Amino acid sequence: MRKFILAVTAVLFFTTNLIAQSQPRTATPPDDRFKTDILVIVAHPDDETEVTGYLARAIYDEHKRVAIIFGTRGNSGGNSAGAEQAAALGAEREIEGRQAAAEFGITNVWFLNGPDTPGQDVLRSLETWNHGASLDQVVRLVRLTRPEVIITWLPDYVAGENHGDHQAAGVLATEAFDLAGNPTVFPEQVAVPRNADDIGNLTEGLHPWQPKKIYYCSDTSHTDFLLNQGPKYSTEDISPAKKQPYYLLAANEMKYHLTQGDTGQMAKKAIANNSFSYFRQPVLLVLGKSHVQGSTTGDIFEGITNDPIPFMPAPGYRTPTRSGLSIELGGPWNFYKQFWQAHGIDRLAKLLPVAETTLSAGERIFLPVLVHNDTASDTQVELAANLPEGWTELNGPGTLLVHAHETFPLYITARAPKQESKNAATITIRATAGGNSIGDIPVKVYLSPGSLPQ
Repeated sequence: MRKFILAVTAVLFFTTNLIAQSQPRTATPPDDRFKTDILVIVAHPDDETEVTGYLARAIYDEHKRVAIIFGTRGNSGGNSAGAEQAAALGAEREIEGRQAAAEFGITNVWFLNGPDTPGQDVLRSLETWNHGASLDQVVRLVRLTRPEVIITWLPDYVAGENHGDHQAAGVLATEAFDLAGNPTVFPEQVAVPRNADDIGNLTEGLHPWQPKKIYYCSDTSHTDFLLNQGPKYSTEDISPAKKQPYYLLAANEMKYHLTQGDTGQMAKKAIANNSFSYFRQPVLLVLGKSHVQGSTTGDIFEGITNDPIPFMPAPGYRTPTRSGLSIELGGPWNFYKQFWQAHGIDRLAKLLPVAETTLSAGERIFLPVLVHNDTASDTQVELAANLPEGWTELNGPGTLLVHAHETFPLYITARAPKQESKNAATITIRATAGGNSIGDIPVKVYLSPGSLPQ
């Protein structure tokens, strides 16, 4: 009897294999559990609240799928709900971020491994975040979620909170927007595993993906330059699905960030007092670029269909053409000038005609300057800076010997007065050679309490 059972089992096994081999194979499609319409890429838990007044509309009334990437766990800053700090604070804020997203039904939420890096310099944040490793993760998640639209922080230096981490999120999101559709970028991510049912696979089996649009939001203290640069969404409209204004839905999402006084605690107080002036502000977005037909100020999904689009390469970096003697701001300002051109978002260069920053009263400002000599002769350049009334301790200006075909980098520093001011002061950096003007660089500086260090 036992021999008979073994024989029958062998026949069944052989027959099953024959049937399986006779069936045509089909490619394994991407996992639709992670497909999203909007991928929000921000820096800290609570950053998503910058656009929740719009996300409520998109999720509840337009039935859009949303996912979020946070660059950090928010492991720095004050704790308005307890004594926990550092890694413990980051652990709490990760939970708060997930709870807030769940209020909107968002369950696909990822955190990168960047540390919270207080400051305004995007280059410092990209360094502490380990730029390449973070970009690897963002590209992976774009390919996994296959977003139609990416919303992220504005990659620009603005007067406002201007957190370097916010800017870093915008830089990474823009890079991933332009790279995720290119199979030669992180190719191990799109290589087919040898055996998807086995252990030990190192290639990932994803697919290249080209998002269709990228939009930017900003934490600027003045919003005039954002108007008409993208869609504007009222938060006072009533959601047909929820029968509540979008500002109330946004406040209910924000209330989970209780370790943060200027978001979760503020939302909790607003709900308790029925006072929503902060939440009634419209959501202003800047169109970064679009690979489909549509208008600058049109709806985010204008021109978007369900059909994938082919990879659309960015223009790439090109060496600037210069002649003679010239000066410009260095550091993050110079980086953005190159970054916008390389990624085909030159329109951002027109948003702010004059460089600007925010500083706490009494603090020191650091202005990186590049003096270019694109002539055949070594040249002496006189560098000066005109400070507004009350500014002191000027360092950096003087006589520079700039060698032929070289750039002289330096910092100009000065200390702001101890009194705050609602009006911007302007520092003007001026370069001359042989009595002839090379150029001027004006920088607007707002003195505001609680500003991040430069």
